[in-house]
Amino acid sequence: MIVRIMGEGQLDLSDADLDLLNQFDSTLEEAIESGSEETFREALSDLLERVRQDGKPLPPDSLEPSQFILPHADASMEEVRTMLGDEGLIPDLT
Repeated sequence: MIVRIMGEGQLDLSDADLDLLNQFDSTLEEAIESGSEETFREALSDLLERVRQDGKPLPPDSLEPSQFILPHADASMEEVRTMLGDEGLIPDLT
């Protein structure tokens, strides 16, 4: 699956990463609901770091369609809140 981090590019992750990423996504949603900036920053950082660790970067000139688009590391809580759908940033496709 192809994931884009806004401002950074695309990464290819295995479908096996989906469940783990959903856990990070849930933690991010809970952090937003709590209203704690510190908790939000930590949750967003953890999610993005996991995608960077597990993902294989695609070439910058690659134009693959992204299944998921994640906010940039400096995104505000409000920016991320507007990106969240009913199922979070990373919907459970199973």
